Amino acid sequence: MEKLITIKNASGLHARPAGMFVKKAAEFKSTVEVLAKGKTVNAKSIMGIMSLGLAKGDELTIVANGDDQEVAIAALVELVDGGFGE
Repeated sequence: MEKLITIKNASGLHARPAGMFVKKAAEFKSTVEVLAKGKTVNAKSIMGIMSLGLAKGDELTIVANGDDQEVAIAALVELVDGGFGE
């Protein structure tokens, strides 16, 4: 299962939002990956997420596979769409 979304917060996926994203992804049993800029990284890895260097307006695809994949994607989409509370 996958979902394409766009970064909405002004500062992009810098340290604090990346940390929030990784923490949320780690709550799920499913494998969760992020595809962006031609790279695929583990959504549960802070270094992986930071290495993407995502800024406002960049698109990413969240891919989840496992028992709770739908809930995982919904939670991560909500986090990104909400601008990480910024």
